[in-house]
Amino acid sequence: MLKKWKTWLLLIVLLVPSLMLTGCESVTQKAHTQDTWSRIERRGKVVIGLDDSFVPMGFRQKNGKLVGYDIDLARAVFKQYGIKVDFQTIDWSMKETELNNGTIDLIWNGYTITSARKKAVLFSRPYLKNKQILVTKKSSHIKDFADMKGKTLGVQNGSTGSDVLDKNPKMLKDLIKGKKPILYDTFPDAFIDLNANRIQGILMDKVYAEYYIKHQSNSSAYSTYFSNKIQSENFAVGMRKGDVTMKKKIDTALGKMQKDGQLKKINEKWFGDSSNYLGKP
Repeated sequence: MLKKWKTWLLLIVLLVPSLMLTGCESVTQKAHTQDTWSRIERRGKVVIGLDDSFVPMGFRQKNGKLVGYDIDLARAVFKQYGIKVDFQTIDWSMKETELNNGTIDLIWNGYTITSARKKAVLFSRPYLKNKQILVTKKSSHIKDFADMKGKTLGVQNGSTGSDVLDKNPKMLKDLIKGKKPILYDTFPDAFIDLNANRIQGILMDKVYAEYYIKHQSNSSAYSTYFSNKIQSENFAVGMRKGDVTMKKKIDTALGKMQKDGQLKKINEKWFGDSSNYLGKP
């Protein structure tokens, strides 16, 4: 009898982890494929994942308040549906994982449309133009990508800049020291090393670079370089593949904001003009 109980106990020990793993996979799969709009509507809340150091899209002020272009835009979009927006800080390199396992409902933080990301997420219509640029210190006398030969470059882990670097190795990656960039969790961390001369350049988003530099006391200490070889990109909202209703709702709201001028006003508030504005649908 005791032997039989030991056998059953051993089976339970072996089966429980397997059942838990299967359950986790089922929950993840469900979160990935389910149309969640009805649930979000009933809950009255949508959870947006972001890197809260990405100026001017979504960032913390000195008092801890979360502000930014995408913060204003997301709230304006969901206000049309009477839904509250909660923002959750995430590891940007894990954003798609956080989305597809149901931790967050949307990625909305200067999120660029790419062919690789299209395989993992469903995108809304684009709402803002952007480009990857090289930021250096004027004192380094680096004026273009060729001048980065043998120098150390920084990029944010999981960023579009990292993707551009990998897709165009001959343009910059093959030139830099070790043919490998230094990866940073946030751009402010990269700027700390740039200012300390531990790296000589940062490949990063134009919208971030221009806003960040403009608001520094030593703004004249930096240089930016644009290459025509790097194509412009568009920001959009990322959601799970199953959230087709969410996409329709967000697209409709963004279209309305383009037509009535709300989107243009948000552009002017954060950029001073409408140069990045995509215009009317």
